Amino acid sequence: MELQTLTYCVVGATFLLYIGIALKSRASSTGEFYVAGGGVHPVANGMATAADWMSAASFISMAGLIAFNGYGGSVFLMGWTGGYVLLALLLAPYLRKFGKFTVPEFIGDRYYSKVARIVAVVCLILASVTYVIGQMKGIGVAFARFLETPYETGLFVGMGIVFVYAVLGGMKGITYTQIAQYVVLIFAYTVPAIFISLNLTGNPIPQLGLGGTVADGTYLLDKLDQVVTDLGFKEYTTQTMGNQLNMFAYTLSLMIGTAGLPHVIIRFFTVPKVKDARLSAGWALVFIAILYTTAPSVASMARLNLTNTIQSGPIGEADGNLKYEDRPQWFKNWETTGLLRHNDKNKDGRIQYYNTSNKEFASVAENAGWRGNELEHIPFGKEAKDAKAGPDNDIIVLANPEIANLPNWVIALVVAGGLAAALSTAAGLLLAISSAISHDLLKGVFKPDISEKDELKAGRISMIGAIVVAGYFGLNPPDFAAGTVAIAFGLAASSIFPVLMMGIFYKRMNRAGAISGMVAGIGVTMLYVFQHKGIMFIPGTAFLGDMPENWFLGITPNAFGAVGALVNFLVAFIVSNRTAPPPVEVQQLVENIRIPKGSAGPATDH
Repeated sequence: MELQTLTYCVVGATFLLYIGIALKSRASSTGEFYVAGGGVHPVANGMATAADWMSAASFISMAGLIAFNGYGGSVFLMGWTGGYVLLALLLAPYLRKFGKFTVPEFIGDRYYSKVARIVAVVCLILASVTYVIGQMKGIGVAFARFLETPYETGLFVGMGIVFVYAVLGGMKGITYTQIAQYVVLIFAYTVPAIFISLNLTGNPIPQLGLGGTVADGTYLLDKLDQVVTDLGFKEYTTQTMGNQLNMFAYTLSLMIGTAGLPHVIIRFFTVPKVKDARLSAGWALVFIAILYTTAPSVASMARLNLTNTIQSGPIGEADGNLKYEDRPQWFKNWETTGLLRHNDKNKDGRIQYYNTSNKEFASVAENAGWRGNELEHIPFGKEAKDAKAGPDNDIIVLANPEIANLPNWVIALVVAGGLAAALSTAAGLLLAISSAISHDLLKGVFKPDISEKDELKAGRISMIGAIVVAGYFGLNPPDFAAGTVAIAFGLAASSIFPVLMMGIFYKRMNRAGAISGMVAGIGVTMLYVFQHKGIMFIPGTAFLGDMPENWFLGITPNAFGAVGALVNFLVAFIVSNRTAPPPVEVQQLVENIRIPKGSAGPATDH
């Protein structure tokens, strides 16, 4: 069966599965719509949490980021996994014990303030909408290439699928759909990795293949270092993303941003007991680790295959370089998307691929008749004149099976996995946005006497509105769309994480401190991002230049969430200690949240 037909069959089958689960799990109450009735088994919740958390950024983009940043890309592995551990240990059990539906509801009650709740809703929406943009691009990339549809068509189809199982099913439908999506995405990620590891190193276990040897007896990473340095790039195993401070800030921003993501936190409200929240966190970490320990292998092997396929000859041996007319089929396929194209700058009909930002190397290349790197991509929504150097990072995982000449069924499976990852997280984010509007703003602030039926209706209407807004941003991404996921984590890090931590572990924290901290943290982060949007560092680019002089200590906008979080903590602490302390009952509430059930304290389990 030809690839496109097979892909339609596999993707169509998974979509029918998701819709069928959603219809069977239709929410009939606000409890089922927001937290799936609070009765999800810890193992099932762990699997759903893993799918909710592993977005298109994890499935499609992360390996590409690592592939083109080498060691520097490890900030995503350390930040996202470390942040999940932080969330599981320091936030999830206590928030579950509090027994509310949403993060803004916790903030509103903990800080005895409707204003604090409204500010939290605004911060949540800003972070979640920014995050959704990345999911929409993942959907568009997969559809554009493998289903041979325009990017816009892919987005509309994805929006329609999310509409059915998110709006109708709510959290109950999303939970069981995400379990199915996890099975699809993890199978789709690991199967091609096993094939490629076996082909390159003879070891079917990708994690071990990464440390193995290739056909000529050279260690895979040593071979990759040699290949990329021959083209003027930094060594794969030593390349960094800016200076050491930026690496640290980037990792920290992703870590605390992960721990502050509302759509992940809300998953821990779906289990029956506090103990189950801890268990589901542990299971989720197991399920997440399967993909995250595989990603470095996928990235390294894909970069080696990509480079060897395109650029085979050194400088001065023009006939050793691949003729454009002899380019492989996978290259032709991706050319139709604009995410990979050849710009024959020296008109020799061959492909030259090297790092033009390496001035010394570029000088030698030009003396040999080369006129610059000839591989580039056109970002979605841009014109050909706006092309950027190198292949689009997001094609690495999707193109990897094609580059390695794997069977069509594996390629089709990868497409289904990428769409599952994007759709699962998009649904979780949209539910977080919807609940913030209907439950936290409408019921919590403006219309507290609303009936459960009307609140459920409002939640569904809010979800539809959120889908429309997400689709708009997917079709018209802001200037910083390429770094959207990292910025979304930065916004969560600078606004939500500090008030949750201090709300649980600092009794003296009051409403004035919480409001001031959130406004200051997200304000300084957004100001920095927008100030530098025209010169923003794009994560994953293979052509890193010098850091702009006006970046604060060399910290990139995508990493600035860590600085925003520090500002939030400092402002909140100072304001809280210069204003009246919280009421006694609020301080007692904090004690009750932290003291385990059955201890000498007065804590209760909700």
